[in-house]
Amino acid sequence: MKQLRSAFFTLAIMALAMISSAAAFDFSEIEKQVVEYKLDNGLTIIMLPRHDAPVISFVTHVNAGCTDDPMGSMGMAHMFEHMAFKGTEEIGTTDIKKEKKWMAEEDRIFALIMEERTKGPLADSARLAALTEELAAATDSAEQYVVTNEFGQIVSREGGVGLNAGTSMDYTQYYLNYPSNKLELWMAMESDRFAHPVLRELFNEKNVVAEERRSRITSSPSGKLFWGEYIGLAFNAHPYGKCLIGEMSEIQNYNRPTMMKQFETYYVPRNIAVGIVGDVDPDEVIRLAEKYFGKIKDRPEPPPLMIDEEYPFGMRQATIRDNSQPMFITGYRIPSVRHPDFVALDALASYLGSGRTSALYKDLVKEKKSAVSVSAFTGFPGRKYPTLFSIFCIPSNDFSNTDNEEIILAEIEKVRNELIPEEELAKIKAQAKAAFINTLGSNSGMASQLVSYYFYKGDWRELFKEIDRVNALTAEDIKRVAEKYLDPDKRVVAYLEKPVEDENN
Repeated sequence: MKQLRSAFFTLAIMALAMISSAAAFDFSEIEKQVVEYKLDNGLTIIMLPRHDAPVISFVTHVNAGCTDDPMGSMGMAHMFEHMAFKGTEEIGTTDIKKEKKWMAEEDRIFALIMEERTKGPLADSARLAALTEELAAATDSAEQYVVTNEFGQIVSREGGVGLNAGTSMDYTQYYLNYPSNKLELWMAMESDRFAHPVLRELFNEKNVVAEERRSRITSSPSGKLFWGEYIGLAFNAHPYGKCLIGEMSEIQNYNRPTMMKQFETYYVPRNIAVGIVGDVDPDEVIRLAEKYFGKIKDRPEPPPLMIDEEYPFGMRQATIRDNSQPMFITGYRIPSVRHPDFVALDALASYLGSGRTSALYKDLVKEKKSAVSVSAFTGFPGRKYPTLFSIFCIPSNDFSNTDNEEIILAEIEKVRNELIPEEELAKIKAQAKAAFINTLGSNSGMASQLVSYYFYKGDWRELFKEIDRVNALTAEDIKRVAEKYLDPDKRVVAYLEKPVEDENN
């Protein structure tokens, strides 16, 4: 399931011909049509009627991601995302009472397994093996009452498309598109799975997530580089320095009591916003939201994350040796998306390494042919808290990571000392506007952005000010943020190099 990126600079660049479509977007008029409604329990509904087709896009945004996972259980937010598709007490089971009986037995046995595991080298291997067999038997007994993927089957049967979700370090989003006459069905099913989640098939799904980790990180050179080394160099104390999926040992230790405690802490109405865009009547949406989502019990807001990690005092670097394509990523600490400088930093990333017309691509890939790929981007691994400005490069066969790093640092030094040409600034603005308009052109894109801005910026109305912020950018702004944040002596860099004995092969 895909991880979202919310800033428009990092979206695919649209053809400049699209800019003419900006005239068709009167953002002030669109803003006037948006309706916000807050239920008594704190859950927020943000609606935008669009009656050009009888369809509705729904995005449920939970303001909790992997930064909110408990210590020793990183990736639990991602695991719960998987669980949210397993159904409810009404959907996905033939007999919830009998199924819950066997799930309780699973939990009892797994608690004994965890107790034995904590003994480390003194653990009784024979007892662990026996308990593991008991757990498998209890899982099989629970499985006999499971109706596999019934939630998804209902959605598909009723005309729903795009049922999906994504977990980031900052948040979790759930998406679906339905015919407009299925509004109440969506309300009933979506509210039920977040009011009465059933963490069924947990132990089998842990194996699915473990395999996802193996394929995306353990067996992926770039995954090991990004999640295994790079973020750990950049963040010592903050959870941004942890792997989004979690370590394999953490995945193995997920359990229902801990997951339910996490759910009850973070999946609270005050921490959720629902974006609804399409063929809707806001009054009808409000009536149904009160009927279904209004029944969810109000709970306190989650505790804030209060870790303000100090800026690196000097350069940090690490090297992975792997018999695969060399590559490297370097980064600089930058503020969160709420900081006024973030727009200029996004523009700087666009200028340096967003697309085939960017400065680094033209220099490294087209002219010097020292690299096969280079990109610059903000907001990895997140945007809610101070984050990173990153540059990723894959060298060509006859060049090294060091060769390309020197060229990149020279280009950065140039941007820190010289104004970018006005025509380049105009191009950046045009590309940003085109990508922004393209995103808001779809119902699902608009719904996602409305709820993202609600939490990221504190107000969905900030979404409609982005074009003004882009238009206000100057070449001096780009130079200023480059000087301020892209300090060559305060960066992190992670290299993936071939094993020493293979370097000349």
